[in-house]
Amino acid sequence: MSRLSNQRVKGLVKLFAVMALGLVAACSEIIRNHGYAPSDEDLQNVIVGVDTRDSVEESVGRPSTSGVLQEGAWYYVGSSVRHYAYKKPQEIDRQVVAVTFDDQGVVQNIERFGLERGRVVALSRRVTETTVRDVTFIRQILRNFGRFDAGTLLGGDG
Repeated sequence: MSRLSNQRVKGLVKLFAVMALGLVAACSEIIRNHGYAPSDEDLQNVIVGVDTRDSVEESVGRPSTSGVLQEGAWYYVGSSVRHYAYKKPQEIDRQVVAVTFDDQGVVQNIERFGLERGRVVALSRRVTETTVRDVTFIRQILRNFGRFDAGTLLGGDG
């Protein structure tokens, strides 16, 4: 009988060890990246006042579906979200890169915006003029990115 109880004890120890490992794995932090905002290294290849929409598309690419294409500008939007155990996912970083073009399609401005304590801040800027256009539009993108309902995007009733 003692041999049977030894096997049960060993089986229970193994079961608890597997459960403990599963619990530890479930509590590990996962970072998920959404969208695409080109790095500063990628943007170094784009020359303000020289490059065009076509050359920007070749070196950096067009904004993805999470970005925005407007007639005078391309907006690249990227964010990082932390998922941790049972807690609500928390956005830890969001950036918008705005590449604006003049009427001939030549790069006029390259700017990177981020959120700091809920406020839009310019992280880097290479411009040919001193006025910054569409800052309110960039604020909307930064504040609303990630708040879309998949059902409405896919044509459902929401």
